[in-house]
Amino acid sequence: MTRFVMVAGAWLGAWAWDEVAAGLRAAGHEARPLTLSGLAERRSTPAGQQTHVQDVVDEVERLGPGDVVLVGHSYAGIPVGQAAALIGGRLRRVVFVDAAVPVDGESFLAGWPSDHVRRAVEANEGFWPPSGADEYAGQGLTDGQIAAIVAGATPHPGATLTEPAVLDRPLAGLPATYVKCLLDGDEPPAAAAGPLRSGRWELVTMDTGHWPMFSRPRELARILHEAAATR
Repeated sequence: MTRFVMVAGAWLGAWAWDEVAAGLRAAGHEARPLTLSGLAERRSTPAGQQTHVQDVVDEVERLGPGDVVLVGHSYAGIPVGQAAALIGGRLRRVVFVDAAVPVDGESFLAGWPSDHVRRAVEANEGFWPPSGADEYAGQGLTDGQIAAIVAGATPHPGATLTEPAVLDRPLAGLPATYVKCLLDGDEPPAAAAGPLRSGRWELVTMDTGHWPMFSRPRELARILHEAAATR
């Protein structure tokens, strides 16, 4: 049995992993979806990026000794990657699901055209408002899945997007899997390129969009199960 701590991307909470968690539990694993501070049922809790890093570290510490796989989707790759660097050898593996990969001193918004996000945060009292249904088109989602995402999404605390990551060790030294969802582009982000050449990271592709926990939950659960067995 492996314990999975799973963190979804911007606007989403632990609920986003319901179907993936069910698949992992059916395979005999313990699945622990985590809602970050400032989101979903924790939306009243103030949060900066290091708050989110600590959320992840605290959840792993609560589990105590044993095999843990950390999973970060989209934005959550930033705090999950930093938490993984802090936890180090206590982790079995880190899985980045179509995720951002942290770079020391850079924010989530660095390196891509994100001025529209900064303007949206400024105009919405420090929060990034969720996307509407139209933004999910072309990502392999059914109308019902899109409706569920839109209904469950909550504004994302803007400070977590703009504050710089803090890394005291290279992520290339950690065992990791990068899951690239091909409907959202063919290549992982530039920050993953070096680690993927390190020999300790593996690349897995999915023929679906950026939200595979909704569009392909069984396939994603299988990939996570296989990642846990990779040494």
